[in-house]
Order: sequence, then C-alpha cells, then structure tokens
Amino acid sequence: IQLATKSKIFSGASTKFGAEPNAHACLIDVALPGILPVCNLEAVQMAVKFGLAVGASINRKSVFARKNYFYPDLPKGYQISQLDLPIVVGGLIDTQVNGTSRSVRLTRAHLEEDAGKSLHGEIEGFTGIDLNRAGTPLLEIVSEPDIRSPEQAGDYMRKLHAIVTYLKICDGNMQEGSMRCDANVSLRKPGDTELGTRTELKNINSFRFVEKGIEAEIRRQAEVLENGGTIKQETRQFDPQSNKTRPMRGKEDAQDYRYFPDPDLPPLVLPDEFIESIRQELPELPDSKKNRFMQQYGLNENDSSQIVQSFSTAEFFEAALAEAPSQPKSVANWINVELTSYLNRHGLAIENSLVSPQKLGQLVDRISKGIISGNGGKLLLEGLWNKPEMTIDELIVELGLELDSNSDTANNLVDQVLRDHPGQIEQYHSGNKKILGYLVGQVLKSSTEKLDPKLINELLRQKLDN
Repeated sequence: IQLATKSKIFSGASTKFGAEPNAHACLIDVALPGILPVCNLEAVQMAVKFGLAVGASINRKSVFARKNYFYPDLPKGYQISQLDLPIVVGGLIDTQVNGTSRSVRLTRAHLEEDAGKSLHGEIEGFTGIDLNRAGTPLLEIVSEPDIRSPEQAGDYMRKLHAIVTYLKICDGNMQEGSMRCDANVSLRKPGDTELGTRTELKNINSFRFVEKGIEAEIRRQAEVLENGGTIKQETRQFDPQSNKTRPMRGKEDAQDYRYFPDPDLPPLVLPDEFIESIRQELPELPDSKKNRFMQQYGLNENDSSQIVQSFSTAEFFEAALAEAPSQPKSVANWINVELTSYLNRHGLAIENSLVSPQKLGQLVDRISKGIISGNGGKLLLEGLWNKPEMTIDELIVELGLELDSNSDTANNLVDQVLRDHPGQIEQYHSGNKKILGYLVGQVLKSSTEKLDPKLINELLRQKLDN
C-alpha cells in the first residue's frame, strides 16, 4: 500500500498523483552523489498504526536495508527496504467466504520506497523514465500461505483495503496504484505437506483481477502438472483480455538481492510511549463497527458488512440514520441498493453523492410516516439526485408524491374490491395470507388517488379478520 504522506519516505519531494513526468523528483530521488536520506516520521507512524490495528508486534528497533538490483527506473541501483528487522511482525486478517471464516496470518509489514516508472511508446523508439514515484513511501504487507481460494484472496484484499482506509494511512485508490497486489500461487496434491513451487503474479490493481488472475494461474499450473511437467519459479503477469497469465522474468530469492544494512540510515528506534500514543488514536475498525451496527441497530450480517466495507459509507449511514432513527434497516437497504445503483451508474464514490445523507434519511422518514410510498421514494430519490438544491418536502409537492390518507375514500375502495374478489377472500380464510398483497394491489390500482399502502393493508386485515 502507498502511505498517504504528503512527502516521500526519504526526501521532501511531493507524492501528489498526476504531475508532469519528473516534476516531483528531487536530488535525493534521482540519486545524485553525496545526497543523504532522512526518514519520514509520518510514514513510521502510519506503519505502527497498521501493526496495532491487526494485532501485530511492533519492533522497537528496525533496520533499513539496501535491496540491490538494476532497473532503469531505479536511479540508485538499489531500493531502500527492510529485511531482517521489519517494523511490524505478525498480525491477523479475518476473512469470510460463503459463511466460512478463516484467519490469514500476516508474516510482516515493512517500510520501503517505491521505484520510478518506465514509459513505453510515449516517444517513438525510446523508453521514457518518470521518477515521480521514486521514493514514494510503501508499506509492504506479507501474508503466510493461509489463503486457499481466489474468493478468499479477494476477501482478504477487501478487508485490508477497509482497514487501511479506516486508519487513513492510504487512500485505497487502486486505479492510481495506491494499493497493489503481488499474488503468489502454488499447487500441491491433497495430503501433501510441502508447498509446491510458487509463481508470482505482479502488480494486480483490482479485487476482481486478483481473483481472476489466481483462477487463471491455478488452471495453468494444474495443466502443466497433470501433463507431467514442472512449475518454474518466476514472475508472471495476468492479462485480463485473454484471461491468462504470461511470464515476465525469473523470480529472484532474497539472496539474489544482496541485502545489507543501509549505511546512511541509522536503526529506527521507537520508544514505548511513541507506540502507546499511536494506540490511543486508533479509530473504530471495520469488524468492530460491523458488530456494533448489528447489536445497536439490529442490522443483519450481510447489510452490516456492506455498510462498513467503506469508512465513508459507514459515516453516511450514521448521518442518514440521525434523520430516521427508528428505521436503521430501511436506511441500510436504501444505501446498499438504491443509492449504490445511482453511484455506480454515474461512477461516483459515496462521498461525492449528489444526495446527502441527511436527505436520504429524510426520504426514509417520510416513507415510514406514510407521507409517501416506497415507489414514491424511488421517484423522490431521482428528483433529489437531479435537483440537489431543492428540499425534500419541496420535491414531494412538486412531484405530487404525497399519499392520500383519507380513510373514507380508502374504506369505500376496500369494500368494493372485497365485493369483487370473493375467491381471494376464501383463499385468505383458508390460510393463504399472501393473497393480502394481491388485494392491496387491486385497491391501489382502482384508485385515482395516491393512497397509503399501509392504511389499505390495515383496513383489509380488519375487514377480513372480523
């Protein structure tokens, strides 16, 4: 994950996305002779925050090392990372697939700098080098081989995404490379204790492609092994167009990088009070929030899981609920279904919704009070989206959505429908209570007014049960 600092991990250059090539590359980033790196304290704080959030141990002393390899967009000829003494050790991420819970153990999380980027095809006959990303602070999170399916890998990634965005240590924008996944895949026969030779799928930038890439690599490895072949340890790339993986290069082991402690950076020593001060700042995390929403608001697990997957959605939910405090399930449903549909259609995140949480809560409140119907609520949501400057009650009037609560009109229509449907009355008295919904529909259909379905339902029950 890319840490959400404003400057790089060892220099003061900006980490802002989208600048002209090499606009955010300073003397340290381009590795001019005599330059000296200085560690970014905020990046250290963010790494510690992550470690505490996942129940890991924080090393009071960690060491930066040089990871040596040659690549055109790595000006120094080495990457500053951590090997033997990373800042975070251990931790757990809980995953859930098809109702089955499994914990994934974390091996470590270590601080390192990003490399630059090679640009192919920008200038004909040349490869360009953009060093804007060089030195961007990363936290590399490494898991134990506890993941058993592509679906579990996807859930693991979503859980990590939720945690780091709740902690506000990463913006989680996968399109901009703020979170990337290297997925290691190996196969073994049932009963075997040794893991098979692994391949690494490099730089996957979406949850869906993580799952699809792993599926494709499982298929490829299975075919090789079943035909008597052997798996070569290598780095591969997933191609979404062909739904296949293809080789990039041989996969190095740690010794190939010739790690050694960076002589320009002293060991990172963290006092206990520094770590404890960060512990006190930890927010309510997704799993805790999910359990609270289930206990406090009576949401089911599926609705609660959807709401807490994004910090912004959880905030939106509680802000909307303040306008309709007795309707938590309805508020959750309107967010998860109707509002999400609008957001997806317009390619917007919930924090950019044209309908505010207050107005969505007021919409649910008006439905619960019988002022408008559920279908009227859908029309109202469309109106709120297209005319965000209007109040909810102004739109109800403009769109003519207010229900007629005249019980005399409703009574007469109910009596008429009951006279016209003796067969359905007989079915109701024989135990088919679902027929009530049909009768409600007939009353509403026969009316030129917008009658309250709840009122019709109550009147029908009274007359049928007496």
